[in-house]
Amino acid sequence: MENCKQEFEEVDVVFSKTKHLTKEECTKLQLQDSRLVSEFQASKLEIDAKKNWDLFYKRNETRFFKDRRWTTREFKELVNGGKSCSGKVLMEIGCGVGNLIFPLLEEEPNIFVHACDLSPRAIEFVKNHPSFSSDKINAFVCDITTDEITRQLELSCVDVVTLIFVLSAIHPQKFAICLENIYKLLKPGGIVLFRDYGLYDMAQLRFKAGHKISENFYMRQDGTRSYYFSIEFLRDLFTGAGFNIICNDYVHRRTINKKENLDVPRIFVQGKFQKPS
Repeated sequence: MENCKQEFEEVDVVFSKTKHLTKEECTKLQLQDSRLVSEFQASKLEIDAKKNWDLFYKRNETRFFKDRRWTTREFKELVNGGKSCSGKVLMEIGCGVGNLIFPLLEEEPNIFVHACDLSPRAIEFVKNHPSFSSDKINAFVCDITTDEITRQLELSCVDVVTLIFVLSAIHPQKFAICLENIYKLLKPGGIVLFRDYGLYDMAQLRFKAGHKISENFYMRQDGTRSYYFSIEFLRDLFTGAGFNIICNDYVHRRTINKKENLDVPRIFVQGKFQKPS
């Protein structure tokens, strides 16, 4: 994409394979294994997950994440390819402070959004947003790793679920129950729109010893956690939950600032997974 008003250029390239590691990068990954997060600390991170995300939003409020206006470019299902979306029901898992739902409702006002997050503080920010309307948005606190969501909403009531930079923050042992709950919420033929951190992303390679919890799963300084996905792992995860795969790829993004001579590579995974009709 070219923007003459900015020094930055963002380039997305889709690949079916992850990056080839250099010798230096292999050494970095090996050093991460020299000192792992203790079992006690890992257990405490799981227990305190809700508290740590609430503290994250207490510190950062609405300033940390930018509005995700790119989602309608990547996922045409959100705007139905320009056709009327009237009556469609969207479920955003991990809505944060509303960086996806509010820009989306500007572009496509004829949908209804269920928006949930683990953090009560994040949900308060959503409800206090000047564009919030209970006629358009049902915002509530929920732990998607429990059956709580299926007690709050009717089964088979949602057309589209967005799972964008959310699953990576959850313990891998709970991925399956998350997808099981989402499957129950979707109507037959409903779709999950997925984007998250990819295997060997720059952020994964930067972790020092003492931050790795388990394979591809890490602790950040603030107590939140991050998992880095391979497309093979995602394929098995979603098909194991009963979904059909529409697409499942790596997205290699380079953020380039020619003036500052910066070239920052990122690796994400992006997919669309459908509940059978």
